[in-house]
Amino acid sequence: MEKKRKGSMLLLVMLLQGAMYAQEPYFELRDLDNELKTYSELKGEHLTVIDFWATWCQPCLRSIPELNAIYNEFATSGVSFIGISIDSPRNQSKLKPFVQSMGVDYPILRDVNSEIMSEMNVFSIPTLLIITRQGEVVFSHEGYRPGDEILIRKKIKENL
Repeated sequence: MEKKRKGSMLLLVMLLQGAMYAQEPYFELRDLDNELKTYSELKGEHLTVIDFWATWCQPCLRSIPELNAIYNEFATSGVSFIGISIDSPRNQSKLKPFVQSMGVDYPILRDVNSEIMSEMNVFSIPTLLIITRQGEVVFSHEGYRPGDEILIRKKIKENL
């Protein structure tokens, strides 16, 4: 009976998490050139991949080159990527040179106070979300280990 109750609670938590993402996200954030960008102008025709990260996060640093490769692989398939840095105001001067040194091709936005991160119910970094054009989060992944890029590619292909 205890296993059944735990299973029911897990299902309830998963359903509630899905309900949190039931509508298309909306945000306005500044990019690395201090221009205001909205989700609606950056979202993909079919899918949008959002990656929450920071320059001080080691798993984030390992994931960025892999995400950049995936972005370039799917860029002509209606899939957009948005990187959202949660670096503090103190690290802002380092952000643009860092992104350039990493060779990131997709847009990077700044969520200095982690407001959008909180609104989207993201609690750790890195966290990657795959969102459909209807605004449904179809995949959420926390952390990064080598090999995760295979799963990310698979989830993108499944939802195209």
